[in-house]
Amino acid sequence: MVQSKATTVEGYLKELPPSQAEPISAVRKVILANLPKGYKEVMQYGMISYIVPLETYPKTYNGQPLAIVSLAGQKNYMSVYLMCFYGNKELKDWFVKEYRATGKKLETGKSCIRFKKLEDLALPLIGKAVAKVSVKDFIEAYEEARK
Repeated sequence: MVQSKATTVEGYLKELPPSQAEPISAVRKVILANLPKGYKEVMQYGMISYIVPLETYPKTYNGQPLAIVSLAGQKNYMSVYLMCFYGNKELKDWFVKEYRATGKKLETGKSCIRFKKLEDLALPLIGKAVAKVSVKDFIEAYEEARK
């Protein structure tokens, strides 16, 4: 899928083929169930994103809200972007160790986990990773990385 022009999460999910809409919806459900208070679900950069609202933290380098997690359907796979890993080596190392312990193959990019089927993803671990990063902690990590 090319970058979506959808303005709502529901619109985005309707654009996806069923082979992606169902897994993305399942990942979304886990994220929403584990998302710490203060984050907001929006469409950002053509993806479903979970952000720190500008009312909470307006001092971003590009004037856009900080995203902790994003979900996207691509042409040949789906992605979960865990931006909470940037500048948090301890969290990333924990995640990689725990992911490998599940026996599932971890296919990553700089901040994303790619998967073709929901069964390929260590879904409960995604929820645990999201739950570990409060808005306050995410803002502090962002500010530390920008020094």
